[in-house]
Amino acid sequence: MDELTGVINLYPWFGGARKELCARMARVGGEEWGKAQYSDAAMYVVSRTLISDIMRTTRKGDYSDKDVERLIKEYIRPEKSLRQAESLRQAQGPSTSAAELSSSVAEPVEAPEAPQSYSQPSPVPYHRTVRVAGGDFFSAEQYAAVKKEEDNIFSGFKSGRYDEPEEHSWEEPGFGFCTETLAAIYADQGYFTEAKKIYSRLILRYPEKSAYFASLIEKLQQEN
Repeated sequence: MDELTGVINLYPWFGGARKELCARMARVGGEEWGKAQYSDAAMYVVSRTLISDIMRTTRKGDYSDKDVERLIKEYIRPEKSLRQAESLRQAQGPSTSAAELSSSVAEPVEAPEAPQSYSQPSPVPYHRTVRVAGGDFFSAEQYAAVKKEEDNIFSGFKSGRYDEPEEHSWEEPGFGFCTETLAAIYADQGYFTEAKKIYSRLILRYPEKSAYFASLIEKLQQEN
């Protein structure tokens, strides 16, 4: 046993030695070992079933038939058993009979509770907050709403709509077709002067976007 323990100390991974040690400890009684030792050994073997089978052999159950005769007699002659139980209850005194009498009284049956009426809850109005990301411009009315007399923050912005002269109406073909996309195309192709002209016309056409188009013109001037 000591030699086997020494082998396990030198080679902890030796599963066969651990299994043999568990088997020997089980044969001698196994009282010195607990579940922790068997569980530790089961970690190093191929299957834990090998160790669990060894542990089952150490369990000693009482399988004798010493009570079989009494059980058979009680099963064959139940009347005698009942008479013995009745005589035993009578010998215990009247307190037991009173207790049995009280227990034999049927308990009153409670009346079923009336079903509770639940009122239909009033519907809650549905409200949903919607937040929309705004653009990089504001309308003239919004500028006027926040403008104060003592500041000049919005002095560079036009307060009203630009009225084009009749000889240069926006839809007139001679005035030209001006859009932000066209200005971007001119800028990509290197026609920066034409792009600036279109942005300037867009400022006149859309004064509420004047700050936006002015920033595009300034960007073109810085890059070129």
